[in-house]
Amino acid sequence: MGELWMLLLQTLIIVLVGVARGAATTSWPVALPGCDDKCGDVSIPYPFGIGTECSLPGFNITCNSSYSPPKPFTGNIEIIDISLNPAQMRIYMYTAYNCFNQSSTVNATNNPWINLSSEYRFSDTRNKFTALGCDTLAYINGQGSDDFATGCASFCSGPESGTNGSCTGIGCCQTSIPKDLHYYDVSWGFHNNTRWDSVPCSYAMLVDAESYNFSTTDLSGFEFYKRNETVPLVLDWAFRNDTCQEAKGTPDFVCRSNNSDCYSSINGPGYLCSCLQGYEGNPYLEHGCIDINECNDPKLYPCHGICTNKQGSYDCTCPPGTKGNATISGSCTKVADKFPLAAKITVGISAGIVVLLALLSLLLVKLQKRKYLRERAEYVRQNGGLILYEKMRSTKVDTVRVFTEEELQMVTNNFDEKRILGTGGHGNVYKGKLEDGREVAIKKSKGVDENQEEEFANEIIILSQINHRSVVRLLGCCLEVPVPMLVYEFVPNGTLFDFLHRNISAIPLDIRLEIAVDSADALAYLHSSTAHSIIHGDVKSLNILLGANYKAKVSDLGASTLVPLDKEQLVELVQGTIGYLDPECISTRQLTEKSDVYSFGVVLLELITRKPAIYTDASNETRNLASSFVSVMNQNKLRDILDDQIVVDGGAMELLQDVAELALRCVSVKREERPTMKEVAEGLQILARFKHHPWPQKKLDQETESLLGHEISAYATTSCTDTTAYNSVGNRLALNIDGGR
Repeated sequence: MGELWMLLLQTLIIVLVGVARGAATTSWPVALPGCDDKCGDVSIPYPFGIGTECSLPGFNITCNSSYSPPKPFTGNIEIIDISLNPAQMRIYMYTAYNCFNQSSTVNATNNPWINLSSEYRFSDTRNKFTALGCDTLAYINGQGSDDFATGCASFCSGPESGTNGSCTGIGCCQTSIPKDLHYYDVSWGFHNNTRWDSVPCSYAMLVDAESYNFSTTDLSGFEFYKRNETVPLVLDWAFRNDTCQEAKGTPDFVCRSNNSDCYSSINGPGYLCSCLQGYEGNPYLEHGCIDINECNDPKLYPCHGICTNKQGSYDCTCPPGTKGNATISGSCTKVADKFPLAAKITVGISAGIVVLLALLSLLLVKLQKRKYLRERAEYVRQNGGLILYEKMRSTKVDTVRVFTEEELQMVTNNFDEKRILGTGGHGNVYKGKLEDGREVAIKKSKGVDENQEEEFANEIIILSQINHRSVVRLLGCCLEVPVPMLVYEFVPNGTLFDFLHRNISAIPLDIRLEIAVDSADALAYLHSSTAHSIIHGDVKSLNILLGANYKAKVSDLGASTLVPLDKEQLVELVQGTIGYLDPECISTRQLTEKSDVYSFGVVLLELITRKPAIYTDASNETRNLASSFVSVMNQNKLRDILDDQIVVDGGAMELLQDVAELALRCVSVKREERPTMKEVAEGLQILARFKHHPWPQKKLDQETESLLGHEISAYATTSCTDTTAYNSVGNRLALNIDGGR
C-alpha cells in the first residue's frame, strides 16, 4: 500500500511539473513605461523611442501615421527594423545610377550620400559596396576614424555575359568597407559607355549583402532602379561618448538593469549593454533583464525529474524515493531497502546497455576523428600540399615550414579579433608569436583552385626562397584548412601609408629617399634577381612596411604573379588599388613588370607630396595624385604640389626636380615610356647619395642623364584614374540623418 501511495505521489509531481513547463513565458519590457513600443509593424525598443521623452539623446524615432500601417523614421530615413542584440538598425538607402544616351555620354545621374549622426556606423560585416553594369567604375568616398576612397570595377559585353548569383567583376562587383565609417558618397570613374544599347545604366549601392542577389536581368534597361530605388542598409549603433570603464558608476551609465553588464563596440568607439547569462530582455531598462525560466524549455535545459527555477539558473532533481542524475533520461532509479533478483537483472541489463552505449560513443568519436583527419588530408591535397611536399624534397628546400592549424590557433589566441593587423582584398592578417619567440604575421588567404595545385606549390617554393632585406619574408604556410594560410615575418612599425598620411610629424627628405631606395631595390630584385621574375601586382604605400630606423620592406606578395618562362604567354589580371592601378591594365587586361613601375611611381609621388593616391584638394574636390602631378609638371609648377616640409629642408629643389622627373617617367600612360624597376632603383640610389654627399650639379646630371632621359615638354594626362572620374553630374538633397540622393 505504501508503494502505491509513493507511485501516486510521483505521478502527481510529474503532472504538476508538466503544467509548469507549459505555462507561458513571462514577457520582458520593451519601451519606457507609458511609451509606445511599436510603430506600425516595427518594434521600437528602448533606448530608442517615439519622441524625446521616450528615448535617450540621439535615439529619437518619428512615427509617421500618414502611412498604413504607420512607418518609423530617423530624420527622413525610413527604418526597416531595430534590434538590441546585435545592436543594429536596418534602413532604406537610395541607389546611385549613371545612365548613357546614344552618343555614349551621361544623360542622367543620381549620386546619393549619407552622413550618419554620431551614434551610428555602417556595418562592415553586413554591408557590401556593389556596382552593376558594363564599363562601370564606381567609387565610395567615406569618412570615419580614417578617411578613405575605394572603387569597384565591373565589365561585360552584355547582360548575357554575367552569371546569376555571381558578383566577381563581370556585370557585378562587390567590395568590403572598413570599420568606424559614418559617411559616404558615390562618384563615377567612366563617363562613356560602349554598351549603352543593351546595358544603358550603371548602378552603385551600399547594401545589406543578405538582401541582394545578382541577376543578369538587373543589367537591362532602367527596370532595376524602378524595383530598387531604395535598398536595405545595416547600421551598427552604440553609445559613443565613453568606454565601459569610463561610464560605469556615472549618472549617464545606460546599462540600467541590475542583471546586465556592458561590452565594447566592435565598430568604432563606445559601448553597449547585454543581459547576464540566465537572463533575457532589455538591459537599458531598470527592470528590463528578466530571469529565464529554464524549466519551460526542456529542449535547451533538459530535466527528467523535478525542475526548480532559480535566478539566473535552475536545479533538476530526481523525484522522492529515487536518486540519480535527473538531467539524463532514465537515470533516476528507485531507492529500496532490499535489492531483489529482478532489480539486479534490471541493473545488470541497464549497466550492459550503458557499457554498450559507451562503446558505441567511443566508436563514434573514433569515426568522427577519422573523418576529421580525412577532411584535413583532403584540404592539404586540394591546396597543393602533396605537390608542395614533393617539391620540397626534390629541391631540398628547408626555408619554408608547414604549420598545423592548431599551431596557428595557439599563436593567435584562436584568431582573436584583437590580433587582427589589417583586412584586405586577399584576407585578414593576424599577429602571432611562435614558440621560439619570433613575432609573425599570419594571413588567411583566398582558396586555391584545384586545377592550380602545382602553380600554388611552385609559388610557395619560390616566395620562400626570396631573401632580400627589403622584402617581407615568407616563413611558412598551413594547408590543412579550407582556406590556406601564409605565415610572414612581422614588421613592427606599421605601413608607409600611416607614416605619411596619419602622422603629423615632419619627415626629412633623406628618410623619404631611403624608403624609396629600399622599396625600389626590392621590386627590382623581384623583377630580375630571382629564379622566376615576380610581378608584385599591388604596389602601394599600404603594402610597404617600416622596420627599425625606417627601413622599408615590401609586403603582401599574396597578390603576386610569376612571369611565365615562355615569354609569349601573357599574364592576364585585373586587380590592384584605385589610384595605383596601371591605366593599361583596364584596357588590355595584361599585367607586366611595367605595371609595378607605374604603381611605384605613385608611391614616389606620395613620398615627395605627402598626399594619398586619391586625395581631396582645397576646394573639396576628389583628385587623382598621378593626374594632378602630370598637370603641374606640364605647367612648370612643381613647387605647388610638393610637401612644404622638404622644399624648406635644405632648399633641395634641384634634387626634388630630378626625383619628380623620374616619378613622371614611371607614371607615363604608355608602358614603353616607363623605365625598368632596376633603372628606377639605380636612379634613386644616385639621388640619395647626392642628398648625403652633395656633388657638383654637373656630375649629378651626368649620372642621371641616362635614367631621367631628355627634357620632356608635354605629358599625357589621360589615364583610367583621371580626376575627371570624380566629377559627378547629379543633384544632391540633404537629409537629417544626413543622407542624400
